Amino acid sequence: MIYLHANHDERNGHGRQSQDGGLFGLGEPNDAYARYFIGQSYLNGLIDNDVLGASNVTFEPGCRNNWHVHHGTGQMLLVTDGRGWYQEWGKPARELGPGDVVDIPAEVKHWHGAAKDSWFCHVAMSAKVPGASAEWLEPVDDEAYDGLERD
Repeated sequence: MIYLHANHDERNGHGRQSQDGGLFGLGEPNDAYARYFIGQSYLNGLIDNDVLGASNVTFEPGCRNNWHVHHGTGQMLLVTDGRGWYQEWGKPARELGPGDVVDIPAEVKHWHGAAKDSWFCHVAMSAKVPGASAEWLEPVDDEAYDGLERD
């Protein structure tokens, strides 16, 4: 995993707040994947072609996705707004903020989502690879999530 860390700022440079979807807009409620999230998320599709899929994902405070694995392709997260978390199985969670980039290799069990007290937006990108899929697993343990602290 490659992890780059930028200075965190509660507002992006364009003056939009996370609850508006930040830089790329809120999009629609993420109903298709709601069963894999704790809390409400929103999805705004940005690119969907033969090579790449990219969407802006907005998480309400406390929202996070379940543990999951991307098979056959990795995923890149570009954080645009708010404050959130990323964690790989067996490793400590990392706090994320605007400008952070997370490069998640294929076959790595992980989760990501908002901090308890902040909206959170990231662009999620994956290469389109024949046979690639996401395997959705168990929810993130409430006790572990509630114990996350700001750096």
